[in-house]
Amino acid sequence: MKQGHSALLLPDPSILAGPMTYKVLIVDDSKLARMVAVGALSRVRPDWTPVEVGSAAQALEALEDKSIDVALVDFNMPETNGLALTAEIRNLRPSMPVALVSANIQDEIIARARAINAVFLPKPMTDEALSGFLSGATLQLRRQQQ
Repeated sequence: MKQGHSALLLPDPSILAGPMTYKVLIVDDSKLARMVAVGALSRVRPDWTPVEVGSAAQALEALEDKSIDVALVDFNMPETNGLALTAEIRNLRPSMPVALVSANIQDEIIARARAINAVFLPKPMTDEALSGFLSGATLQLRRQQQ
């Protein structure tokens, strides 16, 4: 190979920098739904750590731990719905990747999620949908670390 061309074949080290594992906050009042989300996470990102909570109040407490990187928030919860919680997360952590998860697939809810910069994931959550969201989240988190 000619000198100068070999650098084009090597990946940029900054792309690979940073942790390969992240903490995912899973917020759902249903223990079964949390178990399903944890199972999907363990299949698509086995090295990532789930942090399960059952309410918006518990989610806000968990977010005091600055090592939480990503959030999956159920829409339909008692006391505070997922959109309101996601808006609070945006105030606390504006750049955190957040997905609103719901079986209530209405255009208005999807539009409101997007308006607060959240991804909408329909329930039942598939491995493919979660993997797509987490791939985007990984890129976003790595950009923030640079």
